[in-house]
Amino acid sequence: MNTKELGELRRRLRPNKNAISHVYGCYVGAAKEIIGEVDQSLALLSEDDAEGCLSLLKKALSGGLGRNLINVGFTTQQVAEGEEHKALRDLRDSKLKDRDLRRPFYERVMQSGDVGDDRYLLLLAHDTYDVPFKSKNDELLDDSSDTVFSYIVCAVCPMREGKPGLGYLPADNVLHMKTAGQLAAPPELGFLFPAFDGRAANLYSALYYIHRPEFVHGEFVESIFGVQAPMSAPEQKEAFESALSDALGVECSMELVQAVHEQMRERMELHKESQTAEPLTVTAKDVGGMLRECGVEEERVAAFQDYCGQRLGEGAAMDPANLIDSKRFQIKAGEITITVKPELSGQVEARVLEGRKYLLIPAGEGVEVNGLAVELEAEPAVKI
Repeated sequence: MNTKELGELRRRLRPNKNAISHVYGCYVGAAKEIIGEVDQSLALLSEDDAEGCLSLLKKALSGGLGRNLINVGFTTQQVAEGEEHKALRDLRDSKLKDRDLRRPFYERVMQSGDVGDDRYLLLLAHDTYDVPFKSKNDELLDDSSDTVFSYIVCAVCPMREGKPGLGYLPADNVLHMKTAGQLAAPPELGFLFPAFDGRAANLYSALYYIHRPEFVHGEFVESIFGVQAPMSAPEQKEAFESALSDALGVECSMELVQAVHEQMRERMELHKESQTAEPLTVTAKDVGGMLRECGVEEERVAAFQDYCGQRLGEGAAMDPANLIDSKRFQIKAGEITITVKPELSGQVEARVLEGRKYLLIPAGEGVEVNGLAVELEAEPAVKI
């Protein structure tokens, strides 16, 4: 999926913009038991309550592709024979109306381990989207369509004390906006099935949402999708950095890291300026090309690509935003940390003076210490 396709679906999750007739789900208590099941007609809810439900579902399609929203792929065998894929497909085909299909799904979620908090509200909705044609200038032609996209969206929302929001009333078994008590927080995780690729259903893919990129909730992924959990953004960064360090060894200089960082940052800037809908990715082969441009020996480039294949997967496409911080360049030396804007990182130099290693930065006019303007003397009067 790309950003335009994602935005197209997100815009549907508003009142009077979709074909969602019911919201289903369950409220799970601290003892991992179902306190009550939700089967609520949106038409019978107040405008605020309906908007509260749709808002939580919409948040399960929020964040950055490749970071909060991760593609989960299915093999041909899984699509044809996989138990988990069939369960998702049956839920979608039934439009969630069959309780005998919903209940086993709730059980699998509960058995999947930690989903964020002790108490949570699981929400499910089905929508049928008559996908309109797009004109050459990307305008939607609402009166013309030959594709119907049938999908389900799921949100797992922790129940917490907090701001006014959607609550669950066990006595009445209904969802209702409340000002106090246990309220549904934004979802910790969720998913869209199937994915909306090329503005059509892709049964070989689901879009998985995680609120915090560092927590993938692997047991949930394996239980619901039947696949190995994808690497989190921090795990990708760690694997990439270790591959670079192990392959380059003593050649992993500050200047080389600066050069690779800058090349990636430039790619991100160009992609942003181009307003391309497809997400930007880089592979180990791409980074290998950057290393060659920096004069790294072919043997070390090949070693880097091999390490990436072992630790990230062969041909893995990575979001550069998961690998570098495009807004800052940080250098640590013991207890000292230097942080500069990436475009100024070249002004930080590594030097050896009188046998000792130093990091040097040019000090022109306007030097401040804790916000206080100071003058730097060529020969400091006081040594600290």
